[in-house]
Amino acid sequence: MPAVPRLALGLVTLCLACTSLPSWAGQVEVNWVEPDQYADAGRSVVDRERTMSALGDHLKRWGRLLPAGQTLKLEVLDVDLAGEIEPYGWHQVRVLRGWADWPHLKLRYTLQAEDRTLKSGEAELADMHYRLGDRSSELGFEKRMLDQWFKNTIAAQ
Repeated sequence: MPAVPRLALGLVTLCLACTSLPSWAGQVEVNWVEPDQYADAGRSVVDRERTMSALGDHLKRWGRLLPAGQTLKLEVLDVDLAGEIEPYGWHQVRVLRGWADWPHLKLRYTLQAEDRTLKSGEAELADMHYRLGDRSSELGFEKRMLDQWFKNTIAAQ
């Protein structure tokens, strides 16, 4: 067989093999349930909206880790960010002491595929050792805690 047809046959075989691989592109839907009642998502409406936006964007990125056709529906029932807000002159700052100020989140979740429920339940997340991690991004402690839950509960099907 000449070299060009072998190459063409190889490319066709490769394309067919790739189409049989699982497609990754599920989706995540986030619903914030009574955010004005959260324990601590920020002190002002602006702070709370910034927190919900940052966490919501992070949660929605999980969709690329889900197989196509799967939807993870999350209801955020409570948020208590790491640290405590304390006065500092005319401003307020979030102080992280590492005592009883670890992050907490309460979620209700449903993982579905084609109108079939794969997993569902409620989860209360807390990370008492949050200060051992890297806080290289906004809400890094909370995001790391959520990622660990996702890895252990949703991705470990």
